[in-house]
Amino acid sequence: MPVSDYSQLNAFLDYLQFEKRYSRHTIIAYQGDLEHFYKYITEQFDQPALELITAGMVKTWLASIKEYDELASKSINRKISALKSYFKYQMRLGLLKQSPMSTVVSPKAKKRLPVFVAEQDMDTLFAAVEFPDDWNGRTQRLVMQLFYQTGMRLSELIQLKQSQLDPSSKQIKVLGKGNKERIIPVEGDLLEALAAYIQDKPKQLAGPVYVFTTEKGRPLQPRTVYAFVKKYLAMVTTVQKKSPHILRHSFATHLMNHGADLNAVKELLGHSSLAATQVYTHNSIEKLKDTFNKAHPKA
Repeated sequence: MPVSDYSQLNAFLDYLQFEKRYSRHTIIAYQGDLEHFYKYITEQFDQPALELITAGMVKTWLASIKEYDELASKSINRKISALKSYFKYQMRLGLLKQSPMSTVVSPKAKKRLPVFVAEQDMDTLFAAVEFPDDWNGRTQRLVMQLFYQTGMRLSELIQLKQSQLDPSSKQIKVLGKGNKERIIPVEGDLLEALAAYIQDKPKQLAGPVYVFTTEKGRPLQPRTVYAFVKKYLAMVTTVQKKSPHILRHSFATHLMNHGADLNAVKELLGHSSLAATQVYTHNSIEKLKDTFNKAHPKA
């Protein structure tokens, strides 16, 4: 089969969506990577059949990308991951006996430490910063509090439904990546504030009963949340990146700094592997070093 035949690509994308339940963002990224790869080898190697694609062709494509786009290792690794998944799928269907990716090595990505807001700055945000005394102000304050107290992702918070709140058990059920459900404990005062907010909500438009809405009853939009999170964080911190995900990093880092178990933090964040959570240990180690240097007489 020539690689210009896109039916196999579409079948693979359907497999990612309906069987693997990958996020929409990942599927779009993989689709872009694979279409670019298809285009390249069609132009350079005269439409080779699927079984004739070699590791050398893949490496030539990756080299051309590095030369012209100067992509970071993380981006290259994602492209390699897309191809590995794609060829593995073809083997599963019996269309390939061996993947050309077996000798393609992913470059080592530099570990980027998570940026977070200092605890005292988060305290200042909720104790000293004034939120508008209207529906938008109530929404913005509660969203910021829930981000920081639960470490939820932006998509999880926007899609949070009233049925997922469990005030009697002081917890929230969160539907994360791959439709995986996890339980996050929530402080009682915040749950009471959410209950009062829901009681005063404007009439919502048809559809799922979300916790957060605009004053017209519409679901919150990601760009709206990004905008006000950036605005309020700018009032209390000088960290360069100010986004909902920084609040997630702050949640995890502050837990680790106070001695939380790594596995517990992993479960709270909804990470699939412990490796993704381990980046937060660095900051807690740095805090221990700082404490040692300040307190030990020989330091």
